[in-house]
Amino acid sequence: MPTRVHDFAWPDRIVVGTIGLPGARTFYLQVRAGTQIVSIALEKQQSTLLAEKIDEILDQLITVEGNPFSVPTSTPIELVDNDQLEAVQEQFRTGAMSLGWDPTTAQVVIEAYPITDADPDDDDDPLAEDGDQESEMLLVRMPVGMARAFAKRTREIVEAGRPICPLCGYPVDADGHTCTLPEA
Repeated sequence: MPTRVHDFAWPDRIVVGTIGLPGARTFYLQVRAGTQIVSIALEKQQSTLLAEKIDEILDQLITVEGNPFSVPTSTPIELVDNDQLEAVQEQFRTGAMSLGWDPTTAQVVIEAYPITDADPDDDDDPLAEDGDQESEMLLVRMPVGMARAFAKRTREIVEAGRPICPLCGYPVDADGHTCTLPEA
């Protein structure tokens, strides 16, 4: 069965946001173009790494002589997006992701694929048919200013979680914290 691609060439909005309280938040990457909205769940660590790598790509592009792609050094104020997620209907939970740069359009490219639930026992199931589950992916191409704003917001969302204990380095829950120091 062919892969269903949720393709956003010039999105109106791309953000990482959360649902839930710190310590029990679910992270979503949400993209909108017109009335088309796709929300995919991802891990906090995936969000962090995505923001870091986008900034690394943009910082490297700034060093190209003459900055031919007009990469901003900071987030353009007109692209700051502090709004909540729009109505979330999870398309899939993210497994593998890739990040790249398209010099022909001067855009950062994100590809996200769902976690595969391949069960080796399914091969023995005579009722399991090939192609029962549709394969899908998210493909987003965003201009450099939007990419810089996306990375900044993502870092802020990640950092808005539970505070870290200065003694043990573990998160402090709202209902308290028992510090477990490492053994010497």
